[in-house]
Amino acid sequence: QVLLVFAEEDEQSNGFRWACDKAGFRCNLARTPQSALECFLDKHHDIIIIDHRHSRYFDAEALCRSIRTTKASENTVIICVVQRHTDREESSILPLISAGFTRRYVENSSRMACYNELIQLEFGQVQAQFKLRACNSLFTALEKSQEAIEITSEDHVIQYVNPAFETMMGYQIGELIEKELTEVPINEKKADFLDTINSCIKIGKEWQGMYYAKKKNGDSIQQNVKILPVIGQGGKIRHYVSISRLCNDNNKVEKTCECIQAESQTDTQTCRHKDMRKGSLDVRSTTSRGSDGSSQRRRSSMARVHSMTIEAPITKVINIINAAQESSPMPVAEALDRALEILRTTELYSPQLGTKDEDPHTSDLVGGLMTDGLRRLSGNEYILSAKQTHQVAGSLSSPISLNDIPPRITQAMENEEQWDFDIFELEAATHKRPLVYLGLKIFARFGICEFLNCSESTLRSWLQVIEANYHSSNSYHNSTHSADVLHATAYFLSKERVKQTLDPIDEVAALIAATVHDVDHPGRTNSFLCNAGSELAILYNDTAVLESHHAALAFQLTTRDGKCNIFKNMERNEYRTLRQVIIDMVLATEMTKHFEHVNKFVNSINKPLAALEENGNNGDGESIKTVLRSPENRILIKRMLIKCADISNPCRPREQCIEWAGRISEEYFAQTDEERRQGLPVVMPVFDRNTCSIPKSQLSFIDYFIIDMFDAWDAFADLPNLMEHLNNNIKYWKGLDGRNLRVLRPPP
Repeated sequence: QVLLVFAEEDEQSNGFRWACDKAGFRCNLARTPQSALECFLDKHHDIIIIDHRHSRYFDAEALCRSIRTTKASENTVIICVVQRHTDREESSILPLISAGFTRRYVENSSRMACYNELIQLEFGQVQAQFKLRACNSLFTALEKSQEAIEITSEDHVIQYVNPAFETMMGYQIGELIEKELTEVPINEKKADFLDTINSCIKIGKEWQGMYYAKKKNGDSIQQNVKILPVIGQGGKIRHYVSISRLCNDNNKVEKTCECIQAESQTDTQTCRHKDMRKGSLDVRSTTSRGSDGSSQRRRSSMARVHSMTIEAPITKVINIINAAQESSPMPVAEALDRALEILRTTELYSPQLGTKDEDPHTSDLVGGLMTDGLRRLSGNEYILSAKQTHQVAGSLSSPISLNDIPPRITQAMENEEQWDFDIFELEAATHKRPLVYLGLKIFARFGICEFLNCSESTLRSWLQVIEANYHSSNSYHNSTHSADVLHATAYFLSKERVKQTLDPIDEVAALIAATVHDVDHPGRTNSFLCNAGSELAILYNDTAVLESHHAALAFQLTTRDGKCNIFKNMERNEYRTLRQVIIDMVLATEMTKHFEHVNKFVNSINKPLAALEENGNNGDGESIKTVLRSPENRILIKRMLIKCADISNPCRPREQCIEWAGRISEEYFAQTDEERRQGLPVVMPVFDRNTCSIPKSQLSFIDYFIIDMFDAWDAFADLPNLMEHLNNNIKYWKGLDGRNLRVLRPPP
C-alpha cells in the first residue's frame, strides 16, 4: 500500500498515481499532514511519499517525524520528493535522514521514472522491511520461550539473551548485552576444552557435547550443548548458535538452553557437516515481545496439529518414542532424544561423511554424484539433447537378423552368460555397436518377443533406435556401457534367489530398463546440468534430471513409430504395469537415493532372511517366500539389481575394471575442463586431468559406494566370483596408490 502526501495535484503526484496503478499497488492520497497521519494510522501503508518541494503548504520533515513517532511506522519506507536544482550545489541528505526519511526522490514527473522508483522500492527497502517484520515474530517466540537463548556476534560480543537465559544464569535484564564473552565468568579449568570447541566451530562445523558453565554467582552448572555457526555476509561466520540442555547432578535434563552464538561450533565428537544458514539477523536492530493472546493462539494451533487424524508412518514412530520417554530412566530418555533428533532430519539414509570427509576424492564424488548442483553462478546456458533430432526407425539402416550375425561377433558373444564375458571384445567386433547384437541374443534367451507378442524385426528395430541415441562420443556413457549393464542384469536374473523372487514381467522390465537406462546421456552429471541451467534441468526442476530424461525419451522413441514399438501388441493394463516398473528401475539409478535404496534392501530383505537362517528356518520355504515375494520387497530387489548392474565395474575382471576406470575418469576430466571454460562451479575439482590420482578416485568410489552395496547383494544373490574380483581390484588400486602413482597402470 502506498500513501501519497501532496497538497495539490500536479504532474508529479499524477505520475506516482499512475505508477501505483501499473504496479498493482493500492494507493491513497492525502492533502494535509493531519489527514495523512489519520490515513496512515488506519491503513498502515508500506510506502509513504511526501512532497517536500513547497514548504508553504506544510512542513514535510515535521510530518515525517510525527509519523515516525507511531509504532506502526517501524517498518514503513518514507520517501521525500525534493525539487530539482540545476543552478546550485547538491545539498546534503542528512537532515532528511534525521527527520526519518528512508530516501529522497528528485522530482521527475515521467510516469516510467515514477514506476521504476516504486519497483526499486518494492524489491529493495520494502522487501527488507518485510524480513524485519518476520524477525519480530521470531523474537517474540524467543522472548516468551522457556528455553534459554543467547546470541553473540562473530567477535564474541553478546547481542541478545532472552529472559529465560538471564534467569538460568542469574543475571538481571540488560546486564549481558554488549559484553564480551571474556567478561562473563567461565570455567577456568576448561581452557583447553574451549580451544577444542573453537577449533571445531571456526571451520564451520557443529560441536556437541557436555559443557560446564558458571553462573553469575560462581556456581558451576553442567549443560548438554550443541553449538552451530551462522554464515552471513561474505560467506563468513557472523553469529554462533548453541542449543543446551541443563543437567543436574544426576545428569537429568531439567530444561533446554538454546543459545544462538556468533561463533559456529561443530561436533568434535561426530564432526558432521551441516548446511549453514545463508543469512544472519542484526539482532540489535529489532526486538519485540509477544502478547498473551498470541501464545494462546499458538497453543490452540498446536492442539489442532496434534489432533489431526492423518498420520504418516514416521509421525507414528515419533509419537511412540515420545510416549516411551515418559516412563523411561534418564539415560534411555536421552538416548531416545538423540534418536528423535535423527528421525527429524530429511536425509535419513545418506550417511554423514565422518572421517571420510577429509578425503577430497570422496567429497568430490559425493558432491558430484549425490547432489543436484550449486545454484547457477553464470549466465551460460548448456543446451543439449532437448533440441537434438533423435534417431528414429526410418532413418536407420535395415536391421540385421539374429541368424545373419557375422562369425567374429558370434564368437565374441559365445560366453555372454558368464560374468567374465568381455564387452570390449564385442565393442571392437561390432564397431562400437554392441547393444544391438548383445540385446538380440539376451532378449532371445529370455523370450522377450514371446512375452511382448512382438516380432523379432520389431525388436531389432527398437534396439537399433535405442543404440543410435546413445552418444558414441562419450568415453563412458555410450552404448557399450548400456550393453555392459544389460549383460550384468541378465547375469543377476539367472541367479537362483533372484529367479525365485521375480515374475516374468519383472525380468522383461529389468532387461528393457538396463537397455535404455542412460539413453541420450550427454556425458555430464546432473550437477553440471543444473549449474549450467540446461533445458533438461529446467524441464525436470533440477531433480533426477538425466534419469527422468532417459526414461521419458525411451518411451517417446519406442511409441512414436510402429516399426520399433515393442509394446504395441500388449494389453493396456499389462503395458501400464510394465511401464511403471521400467520407469522405477531407471530412476533407481540416480545416485542421490543410493543409500536409501541400499539401507532399505538391507533392513527389509538381508536382515529378515538372516534372522530366518539363524533361527533354523533355512528350509522353511513359506517364511522365505513371504520375505521375497511381498510387493514392496520385490520393488527393492529390482532397484538393487539395476543399481548393482549399473556400477558393477569394480567387480569385473581386472583389465575390464581398469578400462572402465579410464573411461569414466576421462569423462569427468572433460566435464571439469568445460566447467572451467564456461565459468561454472567445478563440482568435482579433484578430476583435473593434470593432477588427479585415478587409483585414489577408484578407492574412494569403491569404499563409499561399492563395498556395502555389493556385500548386501552378494548376501542375497550369492556372487563369490564378483567379490573375488572386487577384492583383487582393491588390492591393485591400493598397490598403485602406495607407490604414489596417479595413472591406470604401473610403468613397464
